[in-house]
Amino acid sequence: MIATSVFLLPNGTFFIELVTVVVILLLMTKYILPPLNKALESRQEKIRESLAAADAAKAEAAAAGDERAQLLAAARDQAREIVAAAQATSDQVRAEAAGRGQGEYDRILANANAEVDTARQRAIDEASARIGEVVFELVNQIVGREVDESSHQDLVREAVAALNVEAARGSSN
Repeated sequence: MIATSVFLLPNGTFFIELVTVVVILLLMTKYILPPLNKALESRQEKIRESLAAADAAKAEAAAAGDERAQLLAAARDQAREIVAAAQATSDQVRAEAAGRGQGEYDRILANANAEVDTARQRAIDEASARIGEVVFELVNQIVGREVDESSHQDLVREAVAALNVEAARGSSN
């Protein structure tokens, strides 16, 4: 009984168990591990492809970001050019309008000055003609009367009064 109670000594079940484990290991290495390895390898390949696709997408996104930045810079430059052109056009239109306004002002001022000069000359001509008439009438009256001091003074007073009446009539018209 001592031989059967020794735990470390192999008996018949040990060999059967050993053969069973070896058969299971052989079956596993022949039938289970190859498909499992294939699945693992395909999974690794998919992961590699996904990582490569992610790197490619990352590079593409970076390129798209650079392209977007270039497009934004070009759009900003174009906007600046448009604003500068609009400002130049505005300045040109403003200068042209100021020139036209100044020309119109000069024309109106020249016309007004011409009218004033014409009116002044007409007034001078009318006054000259009227003074000539008054002097002629005065001379006729002086020569036609006897020349004494009091009549001479009366004639001068009459002439001055007549001039005042004419001046009053001329200013009321």
